[in-house]
Amino acid sequence: MYKILIVEDDAAILGVLQRTLERYGYEPIAVQNFQDVLAEFSSCSPHLVLMDIGLPFYDGYHWCAEIRKISHTPVLFLSSASDNMNLVMALSLGADDFLAKPFDLGVLTAKIEALLRRTYTFSGSMDVIRCRDAVLDLKGACLHYKDQKLELTKNEFRILHLLFENRGRTVCREDMMQALWQSDCFIDDNTLTVNMTRLRKRLDSIGLSGLIRTQKGLGYIVEEQP
Repeated sequence: MYKILIVEDDAAILGVLQRTLERYGYEPIAVQNFQDVLAEFSSCSPHLVLMDIGLPFYDGYHWCAEIRKISHTPVLFLSSASDNMNLVMALSLGADDFLAKPFDLGVLTAKIEALLRRTYTFSGSMDVIRCRDAVLDLKGACLHYKDQKLELTKNEFRILHLLFENRGRTVCREDMMQALWQSDCFIDDNTLTVNMTRLRKRLDSIGLSGLIRTQKGLGYIVEEQP
């Protein structure tokens, strides 16, 4: 189920958005703390953000710019400020689309579907996989974390791909060796350990220490939450 973070302080509009998204099979998550929208974004790792411009404390432009520092998650602006200047401002700060209020719910859901389809295919195969604040680029074979990009070797990419696909679940060593070398018969078990140690050191270098945990006697796991 796709998680959609709603950054909207109007209770009536928020209620309509929540009910509509639930009806279409999405999981809406409403921001509670408008003083730190970025923290709520990081804690729930949504697949898409619906962002109002006029908000308490800081406007939507500010939060869009902050999100763009750590994530490529699509942002759709919803605002009554629909003149060209606001549209240009939103897009220049990293927004993916803009919808003026009052909006048609059919148009809104169509835009959401289009953005999700562009970012994650509905067949279950995605161009990226998110875990916490890390984004694994499946086409580029690289890992994005905050403002950093880590180019991955073939084995590093395969390890992370398998773990990210199964995030929250333990992947046994046998399955990992099968995915890496298509056979666990002629590969020394220590070879996987060496590959994992190298990958962990590289993850440490960009601030992702502890992303991969060893489940003693079982295998490896990446948790969806720290």
